[in-house]
Amino acid sequence: MAMNGMVTAPHYLASQAALDILKQGGNAVDAAIAAASKLAVVYPHMNSIGGDNFWLIYNAKTNELKALNASGRAGEKATIDFYRAKGYEKIPYRGYLAANTVPGVVSGWEEAYKYAQQSMGNSLPWSKLLGSAISYAKNGTPVTPSQEHWTNINISLEQKDKDLRALQRFQSFKQTYLKPNGESYKVGEVFKQPQLAQTLEAIAQQGAAEFYKGEIAQNIVKDLQANGGLLTLKDFAQHKADWVEPISADYRQYKAHNFPPNTQGMASLSILNILNNFDLKKMGEGTADYYHTIVEATKLAFVDRDKYLSDPAFVKIPLDMLLSKKHGQELATRIDMKVAVKERKALDPKGDTVWLGVVDKDGNAVSLIQSIYHDYGSGIVAGNTGVLLQNRGSFFSLEPKHVNRLQPGKRTFHTLNPAMLLKNGKPYLIYGTMGGEGQPQTQAAIVTRIVDFGFSVQDAIEAPRWLQGRTWGASANDLKIEGRVPPTVIQALIERGHPVKVVDNYTDTMGHAGAILIDQATNMKFGGADPRGDGAAIGY
Repeated sequence: MAMNGMVTAPHYLASQAALDILKQGGNAVDAAIAAASKLAVVYPHMNSIGGDNFWLIYNAKTNELKALNASGRAGEKATIDFYRAKGYEKIPYRGYLAANTVPGVVSGWEEAYKYAQQSMGNSLPWSKLLGSAISYAKNGTPVTPSQEHWTNINISLEQKDKDLRALQRFQSFKQTYLKPNGESYKVGEVFKQPQLAQTLEAIAQQGAAEFYKGEIAQNIVKDLQANGGLLTLKDFAQHKADWVEPISADYRQYKAHNFPPNTQGMASLSILNILNNFDLKKMGEGTADYYHTIVEATKLAFVDRDKYLSDPAFVKIPLDMLLSKKHGQELATRIDMKVAVKERKALDPKGDTVWLGVVDKDGNAVSLIQSIYHDYGSGIVAGNTGVLLQNRGSFFSLEPKHVNRLQPGKRTFHTLNPAMLLKNGKPYLIYGTMGGEGQPQTQAAIVTRIVDFGFSVQDAIEAPRWLQGRTWGASANDLKIEGRVPPTVIQALIERGHPVKVVDNYTDTMGHAGAILIDQATNMKFGGADPRGDGAAIGY
């Protein structure tokens, strides 16, 4: 609890960096940039400045909610024909050909900073915001259990999908993330990234232009092109982050806001739009009916998402219809409380990401999500810059008629979606999570437990979670449920046809969620962080 500012992030050092900025008088956007840049250093397996980010920003001065899309577009040479000519039926998950979209992170930081500087006030100097990240990249950061775990998985020779196997086959990955003897860093050992420190210093001194039009861009592109990659200097120079309109849906007495396409924010809202037609309170939290209803609502929302979601600059998406109360009612009538629908489409299990939330003393609020797609992204650390490139573009389809087909200049379908719940037009709950397909599901868990059942923020985050989807190597979905759910509830779900798989308690398969709740009567901020991650909610 805190009376002034509050921040929650999936790594405690990032939370500390943000809090330091708030204490120095910086605004919520300043603090979010400090946390996001720090996460790119201390949580390298989950995000990088070679990835993308999306922002929801509430401006307390103007009572305005803004959305900033800082995702990268496919390069000018990225075509279906290019990959087909090389014999690919799908874009590789790893390597130089997976890095086919421009990294958007840095453009997001700078565009958000300029907006806050002009309209919020209290902005600290740009260079100060990256100071903590630079220091930890240069002097080292303690390795977390999460980093050791995911590094070991990625250097394993036993990955079921050969395209994901043994990232040490890329020399730049090996030099950056492994010890000289080829082993992973262990928990508590100090991990340094001197090349990334130099890159961050250049950005701190010269701004985003250095990343997109200066030596950093030149070094990245030179390395890519020397190894058969696709991105060009023109791709980098033309990139920009865009302000877009947030989307919303009613949930009980609140207004849920999320991010528009090219993200799956529409699916997160659709789930709530469907659940609005059920009396969850009467069902009871943690009952078989509760889990069944949300899982079935998720399946229906994902059908719509997969039919329509892509870059709206290339595809017409009927958002008004999809998020209308009428459509939510129609979908709700399709839920059979006794029988689970069997999905045909195998859901994508990946999405290594960080979400963070900030509220400052003036009431400005940020919900920010930043990602490289798979853990360690493409596996390519480009051009002696220390920049790990994302593999988000591997999600494009090479099928010419697919809604998310690869096209030059196109943004791919993104699982990332930062969220915010407003009450009387002002922020009530700032929330989000990492976890690909799990993001809409976990968002529904947090909202329903707080709104319908009166859980505290921390209790809502810690409560048993579930994930409808598959794991790598599996051809079909299952319903993963933490073992804390009572056996009688699990048995009832199995009897309804759910392919239940009981998983470890507090497993990070469920993602790293976070939330900040603002009591509008007292202005007290209540922050929560996920025990499944390495984060902390702290305030002052």
